[in-house]
Amino acid sequence: MNKKIFILDTNVILHDSGCIHQFKDNDIYIPITVIEELDRFKKGNNVIHCNARDFLRTLDALSSEKMFNGGVPIEKGKGKIAICLDVELDDIIKENFTEITADIKILNIAYTVAKKHAFKNVIFVTKDVNLRLRARSIGLKTENYNSKFVENLSDMYTGLQVLNHVNPRVFESLYKKPFEVPISSLGINVAFYTNENLILKNGSNSALAFYDGPTQTIKAIQPQVCYGIRPRNAEQTFALNAMLNPEIPLVTVSGKAGTGKTLLALAAALARKQHYRQVFVARPVVPLSNKDLGFLPGDVASKLDPYMQPLYDNLTVIQNHFNEHNTQSKQIRELIEEEKIVITPISYIRGRSIVRVFFIVDEAQNLTPHEVKTIITRAGEGTKIVFTGDIFQIDHPYLDSQTNGLAYIIEKMKGQQLYAHINLEKGERSDLAELAAKML
Repeated sequence: MNKKIFILDTNVILHDSGCIHQFKDNDIYIPITVIEELDRFKKGNNVIHCNARDFLRTLDALSSEKMFNGGVPIEKGKGKIAICLDVELDDIIKENFTEITADIKILNIAYTVAKKHAFKNVIFVTKDVNLRLRARSIGLKTENYNSKFVENLSDMYTGLQVLNHVNPRVFESLYKKPFEVPISSLGINVAFYTNENLILKNGSNSALAFYDGPTQTIKAIQPQVCYGIRPRNAEQTFALNAMLNPEIPLVTVSGKAGTGKTLLALAAALARKQHYRQVFVARPVVPLSNKDLGFLPGDVASKLDPYMQPLYDNLTVIQNHFNEHNTQSKQIRELIEEEKIVITPISYIRGRSIVRVFFIVDEAQNLTPHEVKTIITRAGEGTKIVFTGDIFQIDHPYLDSQTNGLAYIIEKMKGQQLYAHINLEKGERSDLAELAAKML
């Protein structure tokens, strides 16, 4: 089988600094323009800046004169990596593209390499959909970079099973202490994931429960009120149960806008605040490099306020459940003033201690798989992390419903004892909002 040559765009490296290890024994070419672009990203505290630095260090460790002349082996069992110097613009590039940007220079190098190999086994890899279209327009083979993605969204884990024709005796036993029954008593041969939520039905009988894998029992779930927020449907009940359960330190809640994801997470954090040192509520600022913030007026706080405002709005909804002079309403204001509740962009969390923290990550679909791994691996003792988001509402330019971090967690963590997930289906903002979500 002939080896392939993969030519990488800058955004692939910024997305995954270890990308050169994902191409098996095939060869990798890095255009010199990519190195120049990475140089502009090496200063900063965001994940893309860390990825740029990490990749450049890796490249430096491999570097030799052969890097510019045939390439050097990446590691045993892998192909070679080489840097391609700039070349004169090909006629087809001149004819089709008037403005010669960095993207076009990279495209020109890729086209020149492909032309040298008669356009066989040469593939240009970029996460920029516009650049892929340009590459195809001149006959260049191109692919998206999908080292970490969910293969089939239609089979994505929802965290919920509805079981009909359950043994009637289960309903009577489930609501007597210890509020659990052996899985064998269901009378149904169905496989479950640990912490999977269940709606049990038989005629007029119904119950909400979840599967406890270690004990192989079905445990009953009762609706709970958190800081005045009462779940309005079964999925919201499941979400609150998982977020309040101290034995489940990692929770993901997905769903379209208006299903109550962030509101429920904040309510759960407030209800459990005495068990945590702080409550962090964070969301990514898109673009992650924050480069567009410089054009907004004001200081850093005022620039970031529009991005963080939805989180404050949800806290206001919780406060409005109480009288202005109510103790719980005052507590929320005091918690913010004393920085017991910290609302901030996700990039500002870097370097902070995440020990005994209830950590809510909103809009998690705009994070890369590498970013969510970084967040989770920073969790210290006694920390709970809740990711919320809509995998179909992507604002990040290089992510989609299959490659975003939220979808990646759901796919990889399902069935783990320390993890629970629920997908919220029904919108609860208003009938009008629900109608718009369905029809528009």
